[in-house]
Amino acid sequence: MKAILTSSLGGYTRIDGRRAPEPLPRTNGLLDRVRSFWPEDARVLIVCADPAEHDKNDDIRACFQQTFPLSGLSVSSVEMCDDRDPGAAERLGRWDVLVLTGGHVPAQNRFLKVLGLRERLADFRGLLLAWSAGSMNCADTVYAGPELPGEAVDPHYARWLTGLGLTDINIFPHMQSLRDSWLDGMRLVEDITFADSVGHTFLALNDGSYIVMDGGRTTLYGEAYRIRDRRITRICEDGKAVRL
Repeated sequence: MKAILTSSLGGYTRIDGRRAPEPLPRTNGLLDRVRSFWPEDARVLIVCADPAEHDKNDDIRACFQQTFPLSGLSVSSVEMCDDRDPGAAERLGRWDVLVLTGGHVPAQNRFLKVLGLRERLADFRGLLLAWSAGSMNCADTVYAGPELPGEAVDPHYARWLTGLGLTDINIFPHMQSLRDSWLDGMRLVEDITFADSVGHTFLALNDGSYIVMDGGRTTLYGEAYRIRDRRITRICEDGKAVRL
């Protein structure tokens, strides 16, 4: 299996609250890298974040059904896996490309467990694309940092979850926008994430940055930061790549 884990996959813009398809971004070579792995007439399965959000899930599927061809990526089918057809994941071998969407990390994590996706991925030989929550849930042990009001101050909120086991990297996405965000009266990065980084390492990605896993090699492309023990260090810049 080859995997591309992004902060934001792109492929759409919002018009009146709906997704309007556009080609995948070329930032840091993302589109070219996806093309290099993409099979002809790919059969694509998108796994949602919230299995009950049917309108949102239908919007994502309809958008990417056009996004991929607009990006020069041929498809024979694009299907959505939510609670209307959870059995789609049982037929994982029939799909060439698996896409994990963004959304609420714990909600998606619960659905991935219902699907048994961690075990099923052991035999998957296709391409995995993920963004935001989907990328975060690819870790063996997932850092599900608080993101909704009330989560940061909830003593029962679980910040560490069992993920898909594809990597030991804990991704923190959307760094360029979240670094100035506040949650429950605290700074999301300096007060919450930094505190959680004691004894842990997070890889903070800007939108436009991503990780490629291919043949046992893991490579980071674009601007990114290492957060560890309350310290933040830039480890890569846009237009550059580093082996992890």
